[in-house]
Amino acid sequence: MSELSKLSLKEKIGYALGDTAANIAWRTMGPFLPIFYTDVFGLGTAAVATLLLVVRLGDGATDLIMGNIADRTRTKWGKFRPWLLWTALPLGVALVLRFTTPDLSLGGKIFWAYATSIFYILAYTANNVPYSALMGVMTTSQKERTVLSSFRFFGAYLGGVIATIGVITLVDFLGNGDKNAGYQYTMYVLAFVLVSFSFITFYTTRERVKSVETGDLSKDYKDLASNKPWLILLFIGFVFVTYNIIKQSSIMFYFTHYVNDENNFFGSLTSWGGKNGLAGLYLLSLLVISMISTFFAPALTKFFGKVKLFIYSILFSAASVAAMYWLEANQIGSIFTLGIISEFGAGLMPILFFAMLGDAADYSELKNGRRATGLIFSAGTFAMKFGGGVAGAITLAVLNLYNYDGQATVKTVEMLQGIKLNMSIVPAVFVLLGVVALLAYPLTQKRMKEIEEELKIQRAEANE
Repeated sequence: MSELSKLSLKEKIGYALGDTAANIAWRTMGPFLPIFYTDVFGLGTAAVATLLLVVRLGDGATDLIMGNIADRTRTKWGKFRPWLLWTALPLGVALVLRFTTPDLSLGGKIFWAYATSIFYILAYTANNVPYSALMGVMTTSQKERTVLSSFRFFGAYLGGVIATIGVITLVDFLGNGDKNAGYQYTMYVLAFVLVSFSFITFYTTRERVKSVETGDLSKDYKDLASNKPWLILLFIGFVFVTYNIIKQSSIMFYFTHYVNDENNFFGSLTSWGGKNGLAGLYLLSLLVISMISTFFAPALTKFFGKVKLFIYSILFSAASVAAMYWLEANQIGSIFTLGIISEFGAGLMPILFFAMLGDAADYSELKNGRRATGLIFSAGTFAMKFGGGVAGAITLAVLNLYNYDGQATVKTVEMLQGIKLNMSIVPAVFVLLGVVALLAYPLTQKRMKEIEEELKIQRAEANE
């Protein structure tokens, strides 16, 4: 394998820790932010659903803008690496502020929620778009990118484990019964880890693939608009991220109210083995199986190809999660079994997605003679953030439709029905749209081998 293709174990681990950092921030949002806003911060479900959706609607442009900025960054460290250094601290601060409850009126709290959400999104964009694009310039090998993507998402799921353990164990402990203070102090701890890991990624990675650019923004966007694989991936990313976030956002509601596991959310680590620890154990079980799926991803991709494996993962995961609708609250073993089975398929989806974005960048370079890597990889963060906002809005809209009241002493049958739907049928139906899109995806395993060989020739001629 050539010098442009080969990556050391140290570099793969270093790159993976960048997504550990990002997911410490990201994984606090799906499972914990909705229930924090409704049960601790004090907002209604309709207000939270509107907040999550409105903030995300304006977020897509920032990803594309950041992709362009990163593509045109010129430093001695490269284009994308320096952004990990520059944005680590702002992202840590944004995480703390988003889980801080100020002593304000309801209107003031709503303003605070919007302001801190926008700040968080901007900081996350400036950090994660360049981080994602970095994978596209670390190696010229599509196989090595798939392996790197597996390392990346092992690190991402590790970040989820750290975030989950942090929230579950520290909120009550550090807050001493005060949930508002507990959240804020917990985020101080998580932010410190986030910043440290982002610095490690900066110092351990290299950019190897040089881009050929015109500097013309209009041409970059024209190339993007005619990049069929990228357009399909944009939709697929939105679908699978929405699917995953609906599932994650429903867990705390499901165990707190349907399984009646109220004390777990603010429980301690020692309670995880008993009834009060079911939600924590469930969240960690899903993250662990997702981490395990990263070890299987390269071999499964080699056997099936990325497109077929993506389709099979969706069908497998959706069928498993939909079956949870028919489970009773006391069927704990079956809840865990179906959830874990479903998550194995779900864990493969982001690995495949980001590896395929690298393929779309190769396709664009071959077709157009230019490589706007940052702009192409901005589809990843756009899909994650917009999908996350839509998912949060869908979750809370369904709860609102079924008259959810988190502070009610008696949980109505109607309210529990909405919670069950969010945990099963709603995400399963949504993700099946991805299968339709994947059937039209043109970059098969055979075609990518051809593109990789053609690019070797094209780059060699350009360097003569």
